[in-house]
Amino acid sequence: MTKSSTLTGPTLHRTVLKNGLVVLVTENPVADIVSARIFLRAGSSYESPEQAGLFSLLMALLTKGTTRLSSLEIAEAVESIGASLGSDASSDYSLISVKTVSADFPIMLKLAGEVLRSPSFPEAEVNLERRLTLQQIRSMQEQPFTVAYNHLRQGMYQSHPYGLPGIGTETSVAALTSEHLAQAHKQYFRPDNTVISIVGRIDPAQAISLVEEVFGDWPAPQEPLLEPEFPSVPVQGTRQAIPQDTNQSIVMVGYLAAPVKHPAYPVLKLINTYLGNGLSSRLFVEMREKRGLAYDVSAIYPTRLGLSQFVVYMGTAPENTPVALEGLRHEVERLCETPLTDEELQATKNKLLGQYALGKQTNAQIAQLNGWYEVLGLGTDFDQNFQTAIAAITAADAQAVAQEFFNQPYIALLGPASAIG
Repeated sequence: MTKSSTLTGPTLHRTVLKNGLVVLVTENPVADIVSARIFLRAGSSYESPEQAGLFSLLMALLTKGTTRLSSLEIAEAVESIGASLGSDASSDYSLISVKTVSADFPIMLKLAGEVLRSPSFPEAEVNLERRLTLQQIRSMQEQPFTVAYNHLRQGMYQSHPYGLPGIGTETSVAALTSEHLAQAHKQYFRPDNTVISIVGRIDPAQAISLVEEVFGDWPAPQEPLLEPEFPSVPVQGTRQAIPQDTNQSIVMVGYLAAPVKHPAYPVLKLINTYLGNGLSSRLFVEMREKRGLAYDVSAIYPTRLGLSQFVVYMGTAPENTPVALEGLRHEVERLCETPLTDEELQATKNKLLGQYALGKQTNAQIAQLNGWYEVLGLGTDFDQNFQTAIAAITAADAQAVAQEFFNQPYIALLGPASAIG
């Protein structure tokens, strides 16, 4: 079954193989390059607290050995043709990335298919990757921003999987074994849970034929794929103080926010751009340029299938901690009472839509976005619908969304005990 979409840019061809695997192809002949993204509908939000970091470790090990090839043989196969092959895990999905010249794409797709379908999780590689992950976790514990953010996230999400760092904890990662990895692979790596997005100098029919050749014999299990059941997240603001002998304080204020399929999502993206995106953003101008409080100041609103978070943060001199906290809360919560001006609204729309367009320039970026829309269940129309929604936002819309979400702050303060008490 094949469908085509031409809402924006080159035509996107969507095909579903008999085993349920979804193929997205966009022909872009400008450069002799093909980029592909292979998405799996499984990520850190599918993990239990006892196995936090499972998918991060699993994806890191996909390229470290298959039933036929060693880690070195995989690396040599990729580097001998100047291609790239990578893997990563996120909250709501995991992915494999491929980039190569057009003539070598069949070779790289076959290799990616083998890595995806037949990893061997060699014990020596598992032990090495686990040690490296534990070193990274310990290193992150020395980064004030990361420590503060981990505390804030845990306070906001509590027992929800989003509350845990995607890389896992020392306790959980130390307990992960090759058997855990193999079990997760068996459960979630299946064709009806996979999306392959291809963009570049390749004929769509040829690309679909190549995918059919590599993945068409991959049988879909008879048992249905179970969706994760997330615990509810009570909305009750908290305040945490993390004493640490640092040269600056990290001040964070978070609010639970809308998931990607919520009508408020585009409005919150616009507010995020207004408050914290770039040197012209409200937080940068008010808190750094005018008041001289901030070493660093910004806002975060990650795209999530489940309940997301809207976070503003600042690095400041310890003695400025109270006034920095008051300033951050004021700039966010004032939007509940004070609508954006026409000039502010239009300038923010222009910035957001301009940056959105610049994020779709390369084959890799387009392949990422197309596959991302599909794996999150947003549909091929999301690209155009999102831009249309942004253009239609009014000042009253922004104020109403601010009133809905910016009323229960979660606060995390990290710095010298005398400054954050």
